[in-house]
Amino acid sequence: MSAATAPLDPLASAADAEAEVRHSNTFLRLKKKLERGVGEAIGDYNMIGDGDTVMVCISGGKDSYTLLSCLLALRERAPVNFRIVAMNLDQKQPGFPDHILPAYFESIGVEYRIVTEDTYSIVKDKIPEGKTTCSLCSRLRRGIIYRTAKEIGATRIALGHHRDDILETLFLNMFFGGKIKAMPPKLVSDDGNHVVIRPLAYCTEADIARFARAMDFPIIPCNLCGSQENAQRKQIKAMLQNWSREFPGRIESLATSLKNVVPSHLADARLFDFVGLTQQTLVEEGDTAFDPVELPKPAAQAVQFLSSLSIDRQ
Repeated sequence: MSAATAPLDPLASAADAEAEVRHSNTFLRLKKKLERGVGEAIGDYNMIGDGDTVMVCISGGKDSYTLLSCLLALRERAPVNFRIVAMNLDQKQPGFPDHILPAYFESIGVEYRIVTEDTYSIVKDKIPEGKTTCSLCSRLRRGIIYRTAKEIGATRIALGHHRDDILETLFLNMFFGGKIKAMPPKLVSDDGNHVVIRPLAYCTEADIARFARAMDFPIIPCNLCGSQENAQRKQIKAMLQNWSREFPGRIESLATSLKNVVPSHLADARLFDFVGLTQQTLVEEGDTAFDPVELPKPAAQAVQFLSSLSIDRQ
């Protein structure tokens, strides 16, 4: 059979297609955008320094794969030297493909640690059927992650939370917890022994999803909580996604607001001395009590929505 009439190898064709995607200008721009966002977050919050050991928590999802990829790429050209250790917690979920992550880590040549703890059985035993498992599961994972970080000498624990996760947490805390609180890009761990960082803090979930698809990461679904469609976080996610579609720029403005807090114009007496305030007290933006609130002109859809509200109330 001649080469011209020989059947095509589907595996080779798929590999060629993936290689072509990863060398396209669109993909390279996306990769650069994500790496720039990670680099800016690291610089803005001094997340990683010379000699640090960064333990990157890998769940098998798109976010943690992308985080690892960006950190490995940035390490190649960073002005400081730091060690990266990929860490996965095998929670013994039924059907969990425990061979995938070790094979992936070895294929990219990164140091790694796989920790096996049957937290799945504990969560299923303690949480009634139909109730959300996230809280208990998170506490159990956190303790194991801290212990592992100490064992490998990690000075930083890197998590894959992105900008959308941070905003969702902000609204969850406001709606259900009565707090203006989100996920900080950098914090001290609960046990006081580790610094936790979120280098994807400036990156959007949409960009991460596109990157993960192009990279063809071996995604491992979470069978423990992935099917809990009624979880409050998913409702908040839907709300933010709707805002993003209906009102372009709103999500970017919300993200910017997290970096522009004005304590004197809120109501928390622990952050600003309202009790001791006098005529001589200096405040950041002065008195705006009698000034009209300056907002951008609403989009046509918003005008129509507000008009319909006025009509309904007449």
